[in-house]
Amino acid sequence: MTGRSVTQEKGLLAGVSPWWGGALIVIALAWARDPRLGLVIAVWLGAWGISAGLAADRRPGPARAMRWIVPLVFGLVLLLLWEMVVRLFAVSPVILPAPSAIAARILRSGPVLWADFVQTGLRGALSGYLIGCSAAVVVAVLVDRLPFLQRGLLPVGNFVAALPIVGIAPIMVMWFGFDWQSKAAVVVVMVFFPVLVNMVAGLKATDRLQRDQMATWSAGYWQGLFKLRLPAAMPFLFNGLKIATTLALIGAIVAEFFGSPIVGMGFRINASIGQLALDMIWAEIAVAAVAGSAFYGLVAFIERRVTFWHPSHRR
Repeated sequence: MTGRSVTQEKGLLAGVSPWWGGALIVIALAWARDPRLGLVIAVWLGAWGISAGLAADRRPGPARAMRWIVPLVFGLVLLLLWEMVVRLFAVSPVILPAPSAIAARILRSGPVLWADFVQTGLRGALSGYLIGCSAAVVVAVLVDRLPFLQRGLLPVGNFVAALPIVGIAPIMVMWFGFDWQSKAAVVVVMVFFPVLVNMVAGLKATDRLQRDQMATWSAGYWQGLFKLRLPAAMPFLFNGLKIATTLALIGAIVAEFFGSPIVGMGFRINASIGQLALDMIWAEIAVAAVAGSAFYGLVAFIERRVTFWHPSHRR
């Protein structure tokens, strides 16, 4: 073992030992007050310390694996703590169902959850996301080409982006009906301006020297756009696209509260509130969270492939 690694391990132990000592004191005080509370805090602090130790490993091989292991451990511990709190303190399922009850509900209601996801996630959110983001890119190029649009459109866009979704959704339902088209329209409004603002900023990311170099090669506006400015705008564009992934599903679900057919994630949540079926509500939330995370991961994956040259993706 090298001297450097020994020094690093001694520093790590010196930092961890006082932490574990303080953790034991907190656990003992909580246990004296209520053993159930002490057990929950012991699991929480123990998992925290283990996760911190795993994350502190900076060796190239383990560090790459820890990028996946640490979040997985952290998520499993949160579910374990949730289950423990519900079971140990006898929390009513009307207030907070246990993760095991939510998992059982997901298994029992698989076809219903899938139909709701297709209606809200694929028809409403995904279609609105694609339309809104595509329109934002086209309008950003027009704004860059026609400066008067930048002075007139962007302030209006900031105003529209600040409008609350609970005010937009009923209007869209009255305009486009109760089916998925009105939810897609709400998503278009929500994702259009974040992507537009990021794309406009990206088109301005090139410096004067680069643009002058293109001019010396007799490149026209469209050649400079496609060969210089659009590639340079990709990191900005993907920032907007990643923000829009979270807004799309939220907008589609909330829009369904104001009118929808008898299918959809928002409809199911709204109907389950009156039935006090919190396990079904949490099941829909879990499906939405998994779908949103997968969609975000897909966009981030495409970003790494498209902008591999950017310094943020270099190892």
